Amino acid sequence: MSRTRIVIFQLKEIIYTAIFVGLGILLLILLFFMFWPGKAKETTGTASPSAVSKKSADANGDKYIAGVYNSELALGDAKINLRVSLDKDRVKSVEIINMKESVETMYPLIKPAVKEISDQLAQDISPDQVVLSDDSPYTSQLILDTVCQIIDDASAQ
Repeated sequence: MSRTRIVIFQLKEIIYTAIFVGLGILLLILLFFMFWPGKAKETTGTASPSAVSKKSADANGDKYIAGVYNSELALGDAKINLRVSLDKDRVKSVEIINMKESVETMYPLIKPAVKEISDQLAQDISPDQVVLSDDSPYTSQLILDTVCQIIDDASAQ
C-alpha cells in the first residue's frame, strides 16, 4: 500500500523562494545583455565626422576631414590621450593631453617620441615614411599606429 505524505510549506519559505528565483532571473537577463556578442563595437574617444562632411570633403578633393581628433593609447595599465589636429591636406600636430605625472614618470620617453613624430608629420611626411626614434622604437611605433588609425578614420576617401 502507498503511504500518503503531507508536506507543509510555510508562507515565509514560499516568499523567500520566489524572491530568490526572481533575483536569479534578473541576474541572468543582466548577464545576457552585458555579454551578448552582437553588440556594436565601440571606439574609444575617436571623434567621428558626419557623413555630410565626408561627402563635401570628397567633392573638394581634400585628403582629410579637417578637425581635431582624440584617441586613447594603452601602455600597460596606463592610458594616454593623444590629440591629432588635421588640415584638409596635412597633419598639423600630434600632442599628448592630460597625462598624469605617474605615467610621465614611468614612461619618460613618451613626450619626446610624440614630439618627434609630430614634427615629422607636420613637415608633410607620410606616416609610412616617419623615422622612429632609436631611444624608444616600440613606444614610438605604438604612438605612430594610433596616429595612423586616427588618420585613417579622418580620411576623406
